[in-house]
Amino acid sequence: MTTPHDHEPHGPATTYKDPLTKGLPAGRARQAASQILAGPHLAVLATTNADGSAQMSAIFVKPDGDDILFSTIEGRRKTANMRRDPRVTLLLHSLAASATDSAYATIHGTVELTDDPDAAFHQVMYDLYMGGGTPPAEPGAHRLIVRVRPQRAYAPPPYSPE
Repeated sequence: MTTPHDHEPHGPATTYKDPLTKGLPAGRARQAASQILAGPHLAVLATTNADGSAQMSAIFVKPDGDDILFSTIEGRRKTANMRRDPRVTLLLHSLAASATDSAYATIHGTVELTDDPDAAFHQVMYDLYMGGGTPPAEPGAHRLIVRVRPQRAYAPPPYSPE
């Protein structure tokens, strides 16, 4: 049995206006990112692999003035990618956003890597995120502090059911 199909147009198609194509103004987007960082959140770092594909890592971050810091180890894929191309994107997702807040923000920037020879900053991050526990032993690991210097931010407007 065949089903008849009516392929005739029924008038002009409605155009969908995506409300997220324009985010908050730059200052408010950066403020949204700061608010997210001040509460429970998930941070995902995106770097670029040598072949141009994305490499992403869930990381612990700490604001430092206008910058954002995190710890890594020499030899990891993200570290090699940042040494080759210092451009990164951080996705910051609030785990406690209310209906009037932006649920996420992205920070686009460049990184600077510096040595953390005694892993002191790694311990700071462990204190912040792991309740002061002792990090597992990392024999031979060369710890680094990564400073993200934001260049632009994006945050969607808060959700509105209208």
